[in-house]
Amino acid sequence: MIAGTRSGCGKTTVTCAILQALINRGCNVTSFKCGPDYIDPMFHSSVIGTPAYHLDGFFCSRDTVGYLLQKYTREIAVIEGVMGFYDGVGHAVPNAVGRTASSYELAQDTRTPVILVIDGKGIGQSLGAVMYGYLHYQTPNPIIGFIFNRLPDSMVETTQQLCNRMHVTYFGRLPVNDHCRIESRHLGLVTAAEIADLKKKMQALARLAEEHLRLDALLDAAECPSLPACQPPVVGSLTERGVKIAVACDKAFCFYYQENLDLLREIGCEILPFSPLTDTALPRHASGLLLGGGYPELYAETLSQNSAMQRDIREKISAGLPVLAECGGFMYLHREMETKSGEVFPMAGVIDGKCYPTDRLRRFGYIHVTAAEDNLICRGGDTLPAHEFHYWDSDSCGSGFTARKASSGMEYACLHATDTLCAGFPHFYFYAHPDIALRFARRCEIYHKEHNA
Repeated sequence: MIAGTRSGCGKTTVTCAILQALINRGCNVTSFKCGPDYIDPMFHSSVIGTPAYHLDGFFCSRDTVGYLLQKYTREIAVIEGVMGFYDGVGHAVPNAVGRTASSYELAQDTRTPVILVIDGKGIGQSLGAVMYGYLHYQTPNPIIGFIFNRLPDSMVETTQQLCNRMHVTYFGRLPVNDHCRIESRHLGLVTAAEIADLKKKMQALARLAEEHLRLDALLDAAECPSLPACQPPVVGSLTERGVKIAVACDKAFCFYYQENLDLLREIGCEILPFSPLTDTALPRHASGLLLGGGYPELYAETLSQNSAMQRDIREKISAGLPVLAECGGFMYLHREMETKSGEVFPMAGVIDGKCYPTDRLRRFGYIHVTAAEDNLICRGGDTLPAHEFHYWDSDSCGSGFTARKASSGMEYACLHATDTLCAGFPHFYFYAHPDIALRFARRCEIYHKEHNA
């Protein structure tokens, strides 16, 4: 695991450098992201070329995490941590099964050795206090050494001596290099498709890794423990063949958990990618629709101008096409979308409301949502874990579920929910509650029988 002292310390840069360097060496690498973030795995998969998945202690039990790690790991697994190493839901208010979803907890669950990234810019001997604090804050402690990001040449000997004094490994450093810098935006790192010469930057990072990191020592430190692993039950599969689910995939809609799509395939669905930006209709014979998150607000004018696609989606949903729309996909279904500049564009018109920008994150973090009635993805009274992360809000957030924040216990209404529609800001991880995938797929199967038989 490549973990960090805090968000912004450089753990994504270091992870990308290591992944690209290992790929260049011919290693068979799988990357994982701790937590719910979509964008870091997009870098890993679309730019570096390694398969990328998620491990999340809030969404999944220890056994399910072990199952997913074993299922997807090919030869070498590199796990990128989330936030600061010990940061998670919080010990005071853990999730329903008493878990905190921190990188520390995930490392303990998976028995993974941890290399901690420390930002070395603008700090001297105080690095020793940071190192000592992270090594001793909790025990047992899986940190086996450190990588120092943006560390000047003058501090290399000092950090090596500090590592020796604390009986951990100095795994090297990355010097300051603005040419390899990855820009940010309001949802974190920008998407992989939007950074000019990104692959060139990754190769430059790989060269820095080969020159300044102890990659051989890193590989020698990797372990292959025997983990508790149990596949979560998926009670049933589809009986019909040819059930096709249209999945919006382009620059505006790109936030998907690969595991969610894989689980739908394993149940018996076929995934059909399409673009609300450029296509004029849903894929032929689609029996379901997934509208994921992304950046629709950046492409609002183009989406609005594609009235043929909006009309096709609106008419098919009105005719009973099952649809699961999360965050950006939910925004697209609105009557109107306001951009940050104040322009207002008509959208698909399925949700009679307007979504609009705000000046801060709205309802950020892990939540539990409880259904008022039976609906597309669960039964009335069921409680599902979910996650929210968005700056836009809506005057029609829905009332099909009651959300409860895992960190504070605050409650609010959310999600439009019927037997064929679930649309709102929360994101769902299917392995947290596999019945989400199965109920959605079976409703798509019913539509398939009615319209495509």
